[in-house]
Amino acid sequence: MSEPVDLAYPFTGRWLVQNSPASRVPSHGTYLFATDYAIDFVPVTDADRTAPITFGSLVRPEPADRFPGFGRPILSPISGVIMATHDSEPDHPAYRGLPSIRYALTQRRRAAAGWRALAGNHVLIEGSGIIVALCHLQRVSSGVSVGQRVQAGHMLGRCGNSGNSTEPHLHVQAIDNRDIERAKAVPLTFEGELPADGEIIHVSTGGYRG
Repeated sequence: MSEPVDLAYPFTGRWLVQNSPASRVPSHGTYLFATDYAIDFVPVTDADRTAPITFGSLVRPEPADRFPGFGRPILSPISGVIMATHDSEPDHPAYRGLPSIRYALTQRRRAAAGWRALAGNHVLIEGSGIIVALCHLQRVSSGVSVGQRVQAGHMLGRCGNSGNSTEPHLHVQAIDNRDIERAKAVPLTFEGELPADGEIIHVSTGGYRG
């Protein structure tokens, strides 16, 4: 296993950790597309909640903008150069309850379409010898271009629900090669630590984690 790359948290506000490699590896249940150490962050309210669950939530898809973090700014977790950006995919509805089961049945089809179909709108940043991918961004929210140099904290886009996503969230992974089919996964830490599933990360506008 390679040495982990330490990143800044790519957001402010409160976010719930899911699918963390601190809890299991591979974190997403597969080694496909170098996701061994990938991690997900779900935006939540000040009460640490996502969108309230109603009867309607259990039986039909929900608008993505009903969720508290839809459209939150996503920041660069590392200083480097933008290697790729894609932001033309639609933000589809969110799926909980029975809709999430139906959505899960289409997982194989999405995986067969490749990493880009799973990632949805995304940005790839190269820095410190590795490439960091930030995925599921909001459509037409990217404010960066290929070849642009950015500093950690630079706004890259907004939290969306594109690609393989059941509700608005941010997927982060690091790889050693831009060719995702051949790349190896690189372990991650954030500010020297790796948060576990269920942990709430709070980052203030001043960069403080509480």
